[in-house]
Amino acid sequence: MTTKSMAVIGAGTMGRGIAQVFAQSGYEVYMHDTVPAAIESATKTIGKLLNRAVEKERITADEAAATQKRIHAVPTLSDIGRHSLIVEAVIENPEIKIGLLQAAQPMVTDGGILASNTSSISITQLAAAVERPDRFIGMHFFNPVPVMKLVEVVRGLQTSDETVKQTIEIAEEVGKTPVECNDHPGFISNRVLMPMINEAVFALQEGVAEAEAIDEIMKLGMNHPMGPLALADLIGLDVCLFILEVLHRDLGEDRYRPCPLLRKMVMAKRLGRKSKHGFYRYD
Repeated sequence: MTTKSMAVIGAGTMGRGIAQVFAQSGYEVYMHDTVPAAIESATKTIGKLLNRAVEKERITADEAAATQKRIHAVPTLSDIGRHSLIVEAVIENPEIKIGLLQAAQPMVTDGGILASNTSSISITQLAAAVERPDRFIGMHFFNPVPVMKLVEVVRGLQTSDETVKQTIEIAEEVGKTPVECNDHPGFISNRVLMPMINEAVFALQEGVAEAEAIDEIMKLGMNHPMGPLALADLIGLDVCLFILEVLHRDLGEDRYRPCPLLRKMVMAKRLGRKSKHGFYRYD
């Protein structure tokens, strides 16, 4: 039987989640990050999550051990090897993403796929910087990756039909539900979600209600599992701000204008769960 392998560039929240999902599905996963401490932290976090899954009897101890064994931390990008799938999952910065994607493209096998987990940056823009734009695609996973089923499969202007087909098959293979959309600012998920989060922040800024009340009303009244402000904390307020700025700039409509309170919180480094303080505290 042929051993399946893939690589993940970026060992943050999304990158380590993607690595875990593919490793649990039998892939040998090569995970790289430019910050060595991030790789170490990701490896420990994946171990904790797998142990928790064992405690809850979702997987066996042997399955957890096998999954961890399939995840290989690679300190140098040039040493990740060649793979039929490489997924980039670094910070939402076009220049950083393009630099890493260009460096990674020699590691993609002939006929392989180079993908980005970006939540808002144009797939067409990123694809224009690589040698095979027809083999480039968006694979937008959702946080927490091991739990959330959706993968937003984003087709760039030059993405081939075959690349889309193969990406959908890969997503299904690792237990996800792929849904295809075209390359527009915010795609579908964030074009719909971020204005709701932004409006909730405006309501908080204007004193319409406290954060807990806003979230409770949306949970109970709209049957949402999580309120918009708590969800913003989970996503990261800096990420929410960046996506809204992309929507506001590229679509040119004031309805996407980021709330001033959101900007202030990001300036104050109150970023949500990852900084232990956002609209709520996480001590």
